[in-house]
Amino acid sequence: MHRITFSLCAGLLLGIASVAHAQTFPSKPIRIVAPFPPGAGTDTLARTLSGPLSKALGQNIIVENRPGAGTVVGTEVVARSPADGHTLLIIANSFTINPAVRSKLPYDALKDFTGVARIASTPMVFSVHPSVPAKTLKELIALARARPGVITYASSGAGTGHHLAGELFKSLAKIDMIHVPYQGGAPAAIAVMGGHTSVLLVNILSTAPLVESGRLRALAVTSPERSEVLKDVPTVAESGFPGFDTAIWFGTVVPSATPREAVNRLSAEILRALQLPEVKDIITKIGMNTAGLPAAEFEVFLRSELRSNEKIARAVNLRID
Repeated sequence: MHRITFSLCAGLLLGIASVAHAQTFPSKPIRIVAPFPPGAGTDTLARTLSGPLSKALGQNIIVENRPGAGTVVGTEVVARSPADGHTLLIIANSFTINPAVRSKLPYDALKDFTGVARIASTPMVFSVHPSVPAKTLKELIALARARPGVITYASSGAGTGHHLAGELFKSLAKIDMIHVPYQGGAPAAIAVMGGHTSVLLVNILSTAPLVESGRLRALAVTSPERSEVLKDVPTVAESGFPGFDTAIWFGTVVPSATPREAVNRLSAEILRALQLPEVKDIITKIGMNTAGLPAAEFEVFLRSELRSNEKIARAVNLRID
């Protein structure tokens, strides 16, 4: 009888504790760690969402840039943070690429994190300096075949979605271009404009203004349909590679032991913020599309991306360590 009473009491206390946590979360400022430099897509999204989230959650939102080692530095910071919902990591494709191309990571992307919400996506753009004698993707392929190992392409970093897309394209086109990683899309664009590298493969956010001003020539976008930002630029699929579809996506994760109530609250508030006209306007202006997914669906998406990237990395024999 005493054991039954104890069990009932213990269960009641656990239930009360769970409800109390749900009612008190968040209890302090929330930190969003962006593992890219200021001005990168993850940083822009984090700062765009910080205002609405702060208002909805009743706490200050602090955006902290922790770039380095292909996002590994910032990701490890969050993996080692308290699993209480007060520290989030804003991620992009590199989160699901690093496990496929790096043999040693200080965290396990599957076991140490859980998805909160997908936020947005954006196509990538193949572009060149106007002096490069290629006005279409087919002409770039012909140029690369005529100069194997000479043509270089710049990306926002090793192990990023741009890097994997570039290696996949090289494999499909059967060409030999040399990858040159930079610390973000802006430095990569500067390198191409300065003639240090031949081809640029980064987000439309970094490319569109330079194309519109004539400083770069866009050859193709990586989305299955043409972008509203660069309407006259064909897709890679239109340029001879049917089915080619690679995009940069963004989302948020937290340490896996974070209470479900906190995960669900964060997910709901992020998705609600994405529906605000002022948020959607900013996301559209930087060349992205809102692509919200709630926690459970985003978790499924992340696992699918991990499997897909492992398959591509094996196919092109891509390792960066």
